[in-house]
Amino acid sequence: MTKNDLSSSLSTQAEETAKNESNVEGTSADKSSNETIQGQKTTLGDSSNQTDLSKLIAIAVKEIEGRKNELSLEIEELSKRKSALEKEIKMTFSGQSDAIARRVKGFQDYLSGALRELAQSTEQLDLVLQPVVLQPSPLDKNEAKTSEAPQEQIAAIADTFKPDEELIRQCLEQFLGQPDFYADSWKLRRSLDSKDIELLEDWFFSMGGRGAQPSRGSRPKNVLISAALISIIGELYGDRFQTLVLASQPERLGEWRRGLQDALGLEREDFGPNSGIVLFERANGVLERADRLEERGDVPLIIIDAAEQSVDIALLQFPLWLAFAAEPEELYDEEELI
Repeated sequence: MTKNDLSSSLSTQAEETAKNESNVEGTSADKSSNETIQGQKTTLGDSSNQTDLSKLIAIAVKEIEGRKNELSLEIEELSKRKSALEKEIKMTFSGQSDAIARRVKGFQDYLSGALRELAQSTEQLDLVLQPVVLQPSPLDKNEAKTSEAPQEQIAAIADTFKPDEELIRQCLEQFLGQPDFYADSWKLRRSLDSKDIELLEDWFFSMGGRGAQPSRGSRPKNVLISAALISIIGELYGDRFQTLVLASQPERLGEWRRGLQDALGLEREDFGPNSGIVLFERANGVLERADRLEERGDVPLIIIDAAEQSVDIALLQFPLWLAFAAEPEELYDEEELI
């Protein structure tokens, strides 16, 4: 080997050694840069995960709030439907049946209370004791002296209107004729049939103006008979009497007012506390008014509607009263109309 070949060989080895060292250094630098990049990626990944979690939480909260709003709207809609269903139930047959049942129950309670009051009033009545008559002893030698004083005769109840029988019968005969639609006020402007006349005759001449009569089947017919009665009593007593009508419902009192107004040619001013006819829903008011009329010397005429199923005993003490007794079918029809 020559000197030149040795020197080229050494040069070649030196270059290879330098290349290897540079490769090693490059590899170390690459590893270091890779580690730095991986560390940065890890840091960025952690912050990215935190951001994604916050976004997920915000989305979940937003969905929950949306669901809450939807549920609130559904609850409101269901409440509206419930109110609509309740109104519809009230308008249906079952709802009306329930309302009628409640009113019937209230009427039963009213009847129970009225029966208790009637029983208490009956217990408080003063019963008249029959006088004890002692027969004279046959051993008594003293002769009994007969009293020559005349005994006072008490007229029977049926004879109350006996002195006015002719006038009453004349009025009843007129009522059988053609109606006088232009008659004066407080005069009957309608006509009656034979059954109505028989009812009034029985009330005047058999009952003496105090008693119950069977209903004629409807309130307008009963009102017509009462109008004829008021017309006759007006002929007998003039302005010294007042008619008191008892009916426990405003609708019934309205029928009485319209019927009497039409049959007797009256005005609305004729119905009131200081007028000829007074309408009452309670028996207590009739009782108080009748007492005041008797205190000042006037005569109360009490008329009781057929729908009244009980009569206060205190009303029976007055001289003139007429109560219409309804049939069960008529009472049933009245309950259906309530």
